[in-house]
Amino acid sequence: QVPLVESGGGLVQAGGSLRLSCAASGRTFSSYGMGWFRQAPGKEREFVAAIRWSVGSTYYADSVKGRFTISGDGPRNAVYLQMNLLRPVDTAVYYCAADLQASSILEFPAGYDLWGQGTQVTVVS
Repeated sequence: QVPLVESGGGLVQAGGSLRLSCAASGRTFSSYGMGWFRQAPGKEREFVAAIRWSVGSTYYADSVKGRFTISGDGPRNAVYLQMNLLRPVDTAVYYCAADLQASSILEFPAGYDLWGQGTQVTVVS
């Protein structure tokens, strides 16, 4: 069973908005933080945003700063990504992930222990 489930992806025109959601599915766990990554065809998975529950700190890739906002509910292991001013280059499969070990490398996939299956975001011009 996939521990995290994403939703909210879809097809949107450039300049539009989408809100992604991610929630724990079945398995009970405690996370120190959660993050979003994305992977476009032929490219490596890249960091988008992360949130650390204890201090409420948020982190963003330079490419999405000012356009995307991460938020969430730590006790419920739920995380959201509000995406505004979308661009065709934002097209990718978006994955959420959970950090169970207080990782210091939240900008890298290796900093996470649980992953969802991803949700497709397609931005057309």
